[in-house]
Amino acid sequence: MMEQPDIRRVLPHRYPFLLIDRITEFVPERRISGLKTFTADECYASGHFPGAPLVPCGILLEMTTQLGAVLVMERAGMEGRIPLILHIPLAEMRVPAYAGDVLRAEAEVLKLRGNLGELQGTVFRGREIIANGHMRFAIAPAGDVWARPAS
Repeated sequence: MMEQPDIRRVLPHRYPFLLIDRITEFVPERRISGLKTFTADECYASGHFPGAPLVPCGILLEMTTQLGAVLVMERAGMEGRIPLILHIPLAEMRVPAYAGDVLRAEAEVLKLRGNLGELQGTVFRGREIIANGHMRFAIAPAGDVWARPAS
């Protein structure tokens, strides 16, 4: 449904921090699904647990959050704005994910009021739930985020 060029148009992330290869399902303002193939070339694969290239839980939650960002930012009036994670009150890693896994993530908007929202994300290997989390986010003008504070 959406490939890399479309995803890069919406998100500011680039390699190695862009964690979505393809979006496979998109229901505007409701839910989104996407895929990521984690390879042994990923920057954390050789150093996170040497000899056992695990995908860190934080990376999996970032994947779901990026999906949620695409979902939220594809609404009208979002040009020049950027979503930011404020709080992750729930993060759960159920089973390990490894380099070589093709993972599917889903994100669903739970609340969206003005510039604040909540998101639920789940990561699957096949039908098995690997990780899930609940995130709170804000939407801010991109200029406020990219501006460097005066020294």
